[in-house]
Amino acid sequence: MLFLLADETKANMWMEMFKPDIPIVEKILRSILVYVFLLAGIRLAGKRELAQLNAFDLIVLLMLSNTVQNAIIGNDNSVIGGFIGAATLLILNYTIVRFIHKHRRLDRLLEGRPEILIRDGKIETPKLDRELITKAELIAAAHKQGIASLHEVDRCILESNGTISFIQRRPTPEVSRHSEIMATLHRMAEEIRVLRGDAQQGAKG
Repeated sequence: MLFLLADETKANMWMEMFKPDIPIVEKILRSILVYVFLLAGIRLAGKRELAQLNAFDLIVLLMLSNTVQNAIIGNDNSVIGGFIGAATLLILNYTIVRFIHKHRRLDRLLEGRPEILIRDGKIETPKLDRELITKAELIAAAHKQGIASLHEVDRCILESNGTISFIQRRPTPEVSRHSEIMATLHRMAEEIRVLRGDAQQGAKG
């Protein structure tokens, strides 16, 4: 008798694990609504949220994922319910990305346009203010890419996906020739110093 009760308990446990607590259609609609809301919200919040330039941006993104979790799953803690929600998000994202790929105007509307933050070595302060990016955050982003100073930057672009791209200055032909000449002079001076030292040693010998 006890064995029968144990088997029945195990069977009920497995059934509860895979039985959705809310209707499948509701689960799909919840996932779609949350996806659309987050897409619009992040778009309105600006590209800096995607760039995660400071701890506040990271905290917001982490809290967003936790906040909307209950909106997607509702009272459903079943495995099947989780699979349905995840599959809905993946399929919806694939469909939207594929559709946007074929409609460039819609892509620009949703993704936005890249913003030039530094042009010809000059910081575009009004654009920094519009994107809510401080100079300190821009310097920190440059350091992450191995650039010591903004003086080395010719152009900086805030891409539509939140990535900050830096293009370093290239030396002019005159600067390159000057550097080559100075290097040659330093090398010749070093060779002359070595020859003088050898000559002095030879005279002493």
